[in-house]
Amino acid sequence: MQLSRPARVALRVAAVLGFTFIYAPLLLVLLNSFNAARGFGWPPSGLTLHWWADAWHSSGARSALWTSVKAGLGATAISLVLGTMIAFAVSRYRFFGREALSFLVVLPIALPGIVTGIALNTAFRTVLEPLGVGLGLFTVVVGHATFCVVVVFNNVVARLRRTSGSFEEAAMDLGADTFQVFRDITFPLVRTAVLAGGLLAFALSFDEIVVTTFTAGPGVQTLPVWIFSNMARPQQAPVVNVVAAVLVAASVVPVYLAQRLSADSASGGRI
Repeated sequence: MQLSRPARVALRVAAVLGFTFIYAPLLLVLLNSFNAARGFGWPPSGLTLHWWADAWHSSGARSALWTSVKAGLGATAISLVLGTMIAFAVSRYRFFGREALSFLVVLPIALPGIVTGIALNTAFRTVLEPLGVGLGLFTVVVGHATFCVVVVFNNVVARLRRTSGSFEEAAMDLGADTFQVFRDITFPLVRTAVLAGGLLAFALSFDEIVVTTFTAGPGVQTLPVWIFSNMARPQQAPVVNVVAAVLVAASVVPVYLAQRLSADSASGGRI
């Protein structure tokens, strides 16, 4: 479809305004992390690295960072296993309830976070607490995995739908067993999709706050929760800016790598 020149200009202006609205606040957070003033004053009275040093030596921020990393890795591991297995089941087999299973897997990411958080909190208190398992890091990992599994599932199932099963059938005709087919044929074809899904799952878990609030027990504080709890403390404002800037960077890098993996695999080897 050929657009007129005024339409192209209008679309470009709208795109610039949209990206500015999204990314300008993030740039302000990054700039404020170097602000010499103790607060969110604008414009900055000067630039300094003092707050970055304070953030590095903040035991609360470092502990929250480590908790977020552990929760993200745990949720990603669960999501990789479950998401990949469900993707293979849905793409390679025909069975009763296949479409319903796909819908149930994708549903958690469409639900409001507060609804998911309340439901998980109720389930954990009803089922796990009588067994002696209280709210803590484990429940945070399980809570994050409920929606992280979606991105792994979507990535892998999309790749499988673009990949012909004739290669696997040919390998089995030549005498390869199920494990050999998966190791030598299937996994290399979906490897980048699995890795991209894992990176996206980690990024999604790393900056999640709503579900974490309802599933974390006493003493379990992820980085987003730490930022939220310290925003009301004026003396902590500079350190909060630094930690928020780190959180943005830590979330952007996995998403960028996942996008690169998906783009390279799509352009390089469609079968």
